[in-house]
Amino acid sequence: MTRFSHVDAVRCGRSLPAASFRSALIGLALLAWPCGAHAQTGIMNTPHNLSVTGPGEIRALSETRVCVFCHTPHNASPLTPLWNRDIKPTNYIPYSSTTMKANIPQPTGPSRLCLSCHDGTVALGSVKSVPGGIQMTRELTSDRRAFLGTDISDDHPVSFSYDASLPNDELNPEFPPEFIQYENHFIHCNTCHDPHENTHGKFLVMNNTYSALCVKCHQMRGWSLASHRSSTATWNGSGNNPWPHTSWLTVAENGCENCHAPHSAGGPMRLLNYQNEEDTCFVCHGGTVAAKDVLADFYKVSRHDVFAETIGITLNAHDPAEDPLTVTDHVECADCHNPHATFSSSKPPPPRAYGSISGVSGVTQFGAAISPVDNEYELCFKCHADSNDQADNPIQPFIPRVVNSSNTRLEFQATNPSFHPVVTIGRNLDVPSIPSADMPALTVSSKLFCTECHNSDDSPAVGGFGASGPHGSVYAPLLRQRYDTADGNLESASSYALCYWCHSRTSILNDESFRKRIATGNGGHSNHLNGHAAGISGAPCSVCHDPHGVEDDGMSGSHTHLINFDTNVVSPGSGQMSPIFIDKGGRSGSCILFCHGFEHTDMNSTYP
Repeated sequence: MTRFSHVDAVRCGRSLPAASFRSALIGLALLAWPCGAHAQTGIMNTPHNLSVTGPGEIRALSETRVCVFCHTPHNASPLTPLWNRDIKPTNYIPYSSTTMKANIPQPTGPSRLCLSCHDGTVALGSVKSVPGGIQMTRELTSDRRAFLGTDISDDHPVSFSYDASLPNDELNPEFPPEFIQYENHFIHCNTCHDPHENTHGKFLVMNNTYSALCVKCHQMRGWSLASHRSSTATWNGSGNNPWPHTSWLTVAENGCENCHAPHSAGGPMRLLNYQNEEDTCFVCHGGTVAAKDVLADFYKVSRHDVFAETIGITLNAHDPAEDPLTVTDHVECADCHNPHATFSSSKPPPPRAYGSISGVSGVTQFGAAISPVDNEYELCFKCHADSNDQADNPIQPFIPRVVNSSNTRLEFQATNPSFHPVVTIGRNLDVPSIPSADMPALTVSSKLFCTECHNSDDSPAVGGFGASGPHGSVYAPLLRQRYDTADGNLESASSYALCYWCHSRTSILNDESFRKRIATGNGGHSNHLNGHAAGISGAPCSVCHDPHGVEDDGMSGSHTHLINFDTNVVSPGSGQMSPIFIDKGGRSGSCILFCHGFEHTDMNSTYP
């Protein structure tokens, strides 16, 4: 056993009779709290010196002894570590999580001893060895960060076996040898906190800059490359201070504490800094720390509504344990971004996943769960495919069509008559309108990101200065550029800017891909977009074309060239069940339908 001297006892804040010295040390050694020869500066200049000589606001009015607030050489209970405080029966609300394997019981052992002060139920001066107790300047109340109360569901769990949490690919497979070990590697308050030593602040057993303490146990997938681990960004002084409880100045230095609070967390589930989990993100990504103000996009008319659900409060909030195939009707920042893995990256070849969505789960083109995603569209399919194609959860299409689908994964299938080339290259190799002036490198063999269309209207891709990504836009449905869908609009470069980004407006208006009928001069893209002499108003692109893709129902004609009519505008012709287009090849076709007051038949809608 390590030898201790009276000098060591003084460094640890002890003022004990010589006869009691050995007994006290035995008890303290059994608890294995570092002190004596292991201490660096001792307890004297820390808030745990509650004597009249203590440096804190909370201290005794006259008591000079330091150790007496926790320890006594006689009549201690429990014997180890010579405890001097009553342990009253108390029912705590422990931490709970859907992703934690270990059972979290009522606090026991050293954790229960710590709570005899920090739960606020017993006066700090109420000790066994002083009848009537010790008079204090004030008590530990809820306005103090050290106050935990009896609801400790918002605190890091304690009194559980680390081994019972394994296997877990985001935890160290071995209990960190630097930490105090109890039977079965039980985690207690003093695993992370040394109550006699405050060299590192918050009585931590080691310096936690860059989350060095946290990552001893928590070894998250993707953390080695994550921006939250390496970013040197600082707070610009606007909005709320993102790090009010630390002295560190950069994202990297704060590490885990950018998002998490080990004690008194605003959002108990996951120990997030804020109850509304999106606020945990926006305190940095609202124009205060991160380079781009993402928050601004979430107040636009078309957006992913991250405000609707709250973890631990509403029923449909995001849960890391949920099955990507059956996600509930919600959207949260963490659905698309894994804060432990996201990183800045250059644009990869489409449709590969950006670094910003690294480490998230999704659904493949074949309908299988995948984690992490390899391609951007797999993330989109998590919410916009099978999970939203349930009979008991019908999703209303943005535009009602001849062939309706709420399953975007099926709309992009390579077996469909036509589709935009997101999952694979398109089927039509004759597209005269490609390339455009804005996309000169685009070919019929190119593939696209979902975010080529669904993006912020202020993103750098369209010359803006905002954040990239489908956070929010002034153009519905969450489009980066204007795309008019109301019937009767006249054509302009701005009204169909989204389409003209890839498709040459000059080619479209010259009817290169949809020719006019020679005999009458009717038809063609130009007449449909601008109207014609008969007084027909202009029809938008969306009246005829379904931009994702079209499944072949075998009953409504051809669906090549993304033809899938808007049934608000186009209705069945005489004797037909639905409007019909027949692809004749050679950039021509026939329509049998009723549109804009005129009935189209095979004869008057064939274009040579």
